Amino acid sequence: MYQIVSSTVGDFGIGAMSHYSPPKQKRVGRPRRAVIKASVLGVILVLAAIVAWCYYSASLHKANLLTTERLDLNKDGFVIRNQAGFVIFKMAFRSGTLDLDSCSKEGQILRCDKSIAGNINFFIETVKPKDTVECYRVRWDELEEHRLVEHVMSCSGSHWYGGAETWLQHWPIVLKGQQEPKPFITGDIHSNYQAFGGILERYWLSSNATAIKINDSVPFHLGWDEMNRTLWFQARYDDSPYRPDPGNPHHVTLSYRVCVGHDITSIHKYMVRRYFNKPNKVPSEAVFRQPMWSTKALEEVNEERILKYASDIQKNGFNCSHLELYDRYTSGYGEFELDPIKFPNASAMFQKLRDDGFQVTLWTHPFVNYNSVNFGVGVEQGLFVRVPSSQLPALVRWWNGIAGILDFTNPEARDWYALNLRTLKNKYGVVSFKFDAGETSYLPQQFSTFVPLQDPSTFTRRYTEMALPFNDRAELRSGYQSQNISCFFRIIDRDSLWGYTLGLKSIIPTVLTISILGYQFILPDIIGGSTTSNLTGLPDRELYIRWLELSAFMPAMQFSLPPWHYDDEVVNIAKKFTALHESLVAPRVLELAGEVLYTGDPIIRPLWWIATDDEAAYKIDSQFLIGDDLLVAPVLEPGKQERDIYLPAGRWRSYKGEYYKGDKGPIYLTDYPVDLDEVAYFVWSG
Repeated sequence: MYQIVSSTVGDFGIGAMSHYSPPKQKRVGRPRRAVIKASVLGVILVLAAIVAWCYYSASLHKANLLTTERLDLNKDGFVIRNQAGFVIFKMAFRSGTLDLDSCSKEGQILRCDKSIAGNINFFIETVKPKDTVECYRVRWDELEEHRLVEHVMSCSGSHWYGGAETWLQHWPIVLKGQQEPKPFITGDIHSNYQAFGGILERYWLSSNATAIKINDSVPFHLGWDEMNRTLWFQARYDDSPYRPDPGNPHHVTLSYRVCVGHDITSIHKYMVRRYFNKPNKVPSEAVFRQPMWSTKALEEVNEERILKYASDIQKNGFNCSHLELYDRYTSGYGEFELDPIKFPNASAMFQKLRDDGFQVTLWTHPFVNYNSVNFGVGVEQGLFVRVPSSQLPALVRWWNGIAGILDFTNPEARDWYALNLRTLKNKYGVVSFKFDAGETSYLPQQFSTFVPLQDPSTFTRRYTEMALPFNDRAELRSGYQSQNISCFFRIIDRDSLWGYTLGLKSIIPTVLTISILGYQFILPDIIGGSTTSNLTGLPDRELYIRWLELSAFMPAMQFSLPPWHYDDEVVNIAKKFTALHESLVAPRVLELAGEVLYTGDPIIRPLWWIATDDEAAYKIDSQFLIGDDLLVAPVLEPGKQERDIYLPAGRWRSYKGEYYKGDKGPIYLTDYPVDLDEVAYFVWSG
């Protein structure tokens, strides 16, 4: 069937095989076998070297890929170094690690699209907005549904400031225990000590000249760990009051910016100018100069008692300045008319107060109690925060009862509320209002608003905007992105105590904190605190005096419990320090207040503001600066008429006329004498 053809050279067919006879094999000797083995081993070594070189080259490439000028990225997090090469910032990825094989480098952007848990969109971009500042934009988009993102910032090796008012306020921040991340939203720390306070911003600053700002769009939760000295930054929607974007309901993003400067003061100035709102005007000069008087401490509020309170202010030789009518002046909470039983001649009373030189403000709030005549109006017109998927008002409990809370995302609710305030203002000649509450914590757990709130703290922002028409003498106690509201922001109510838990020692740390957050027109709480703790019904006498002295060096002073309830000595001390406030403090504060409109720099400043290279200055929480040249060191301990004082390097003149020269470094004054009627303060003398 097949024709067999003779083969030619190179053929391997059947024909070729039929003519081929293999030669007889010769036995290979021992020397030749050794040569062959050596050759094979050499080939293996060469191949291994090639593989090792390729792996080494790839490793070098990857290492270069994950490094920018001063940032090193690894699968578990990143570090930032300063110009000297020292690590000044550490961030760890707690919710997942990067798949480095998915990473690439494009100019100053490091980008990855996978983690060990799935698909992500991650990048760090280096930007240099100016020669003295370097910033890093960080973003982690979790593309897998129902996952959270958590990054952990190390606080070790530096001191941190910022964040929020807290129940136990320290300067710098002190981490206590371990707290799982919880919603970073405004709250009333007086009623819930575990909440964040009524004034807060997503901003922190460190002594390593590093600042971090969390983006506004993040569903932001904050936790911490005392043992490891870490802050936990978490983004999530599950089990959270934050609401996702309806167009992207399940994917979570954590994004923030880290900026590094030459020193803490310069980097803070950059961040404030770049990211914070600025007020557009300075509030009433008179409020800076003369004390406010509140009726909060009165046992009863009625026409007779208010007129007597005003008369006593005059009789005891104090300025007829700003009188605040606090609470209990209406028949019900949510009404905007004075109680006709308590105030039968309200118009005449207000006229008498004006004739005596008082500028009167009224207390107000966002609640309408269910038994108020305006509750039905609010339900009918849809003015309240609602039950989800319903037109029913969501009832809330506050310190004066059960109420509907006005929905300030609704233009009709804003107009209704503003109209009632204007009517009060015009009818009685009052000049402004004290806007109480406004914290997110007073919203119900489940709620619906006219404009959906992805970030619940936006409610606080909308409430603070109601003060805009009255901002010359208005007062707020809550704030979120509200630095442009040009009115006084009051720290939360203090108790009549000496310590850090809402006591006298907490005032300086709290004022410094909200100053760093961009709120500069600060009103400390009423002198002596809001509650009493002894049988006389009065705060401790010495505590009251030391509180009064500290308040005299704040941007504004506020009395409620009057000094004449003690004795003539207390009255004389009060006169001395209200006069000192008007002659020494207020002019300097007003000068700085004008600068705030352009710079946002604090009026009340920490000592490190002018001593950035001094470790001691970062830890002092009982002294402060007004501007750069007035240093205040009040006595904050019971039974003390002396205190230790730190003076930054430079030349200072004391209030007693003493001169101190610290040309080679800071000066420490031990047991410096300060009498009961004194505050130690020092003026920069060059």
